[in-house]
Amino acid sequence: MVELANIPLWIWGTFMGFVLLVLAVDLGVFHRQAHKVEMKEALVWSGVWIALALIFNLGIFFFWNQIQPGTSYTNEEAGFAFLAGYLVEKALSVDNIFVFLLVFGYFAVPEKYQHRVLFWGIVGALIFRAAFIAAGAALLEHFFWTMILFGLFLIVTGIKMVVVKDKKIDPEKNPLVRAFRRIMPVTDEYHGQKFFKRINGRLWATPLFLVLLVVEFTDVIFAVDSIPAIFAITADPFLVFTSNIFAILGLRALFFALAGLMKMFHFLSYGLAAILVFVGGKMLYGYAEKVLVPEWPKFPVVLSLGVIVAILAVAVIASIRKPPAPDAT
Repeated sequence: MVELANIPLWIWGTFMGFVLLVLAVDLGVFHRQAHKVEMKEALVWSGVWIALALIFNLGIFFFWNQIQPGTSYTNEEAGFAFLAGYLVEKALSVDNIFVFLLVFGYFAVPEKYQHRVLFWGIVGALIFRAAFIAAGAALLEHFFWTMILFGLFLIVTGIKMVVVKDKKIDPEKNPLVRAFRRIMPVTDEYHGQKFFKRINGRLWATPLFLVLLVVEFTDVIFAVDSIPAIFAITADPFLVFTSNIFAILGLRALFFALAGLMKMFHFLSYGLAAILVFVGGKMLYGYAEKVLVPEWPKFPVVLSLGVIVAILAVAVIASIRKPPAPDAT
């Protein structure tokens, strides 16, 4: 049996087939017609994506040693590693949502077309994340010292999140957008939910396609943070990939569910910064434990999960107990 990271190829194929199926049903059945996604619909879809992730997580708790015999993880450790990775990616995606809000506002994207942009943005994100995860796994396998670089990068990023609070964005200065404008003309107006429009025999891009470019570029930038953060939880490519993909699949619904509540959780950025510093430190500890001081105890996955949950809980509770000042909203 052909294997990838000790996981049979048919399991990888089945998982990807499932992902493609749910995406096809999402776009082809439930969102065939462009419409504004209301809060109720967004909450329902958020519940669906979270439920699917937890069902998959339950399968790992029960069958991990069957699908990957000889692994260093017990069923419970693998299950907790998936859950911790899922929570980290879900938490870090809040920053994506903030940027998406700014981008949609800058380009004045009609609300009924926002889901289409995010859908195709997610499809692109799946491809880029798969490439990043494969590259990260290869680096850690052949150049284990890169854990030091990843760990330090996450710590610095977490500190910068606290020090640099104002996030200003000008999509027109995005190098990808500027390069694209030189290649293809862009219409001044939206043409429904079309990304391209043929005018007088010439193909034009619409502003909606520019928005998609910025969304894809943004996700690549955020992946530079989130992928190393999950590798700090577990180095198993299958757990990293599946937890990341499930978090991304639920990103669109999370966006529409939280878009109007983002400013309420004003302490969440501090929580995300603390998580990045924690997982960066954990990466440095993991390197020291394997290379420098082998007698050090292995950092328990359950403890990682507990710290992440505690940080998120404190940030959310603090935001609720101390709402932002009126002039801050």
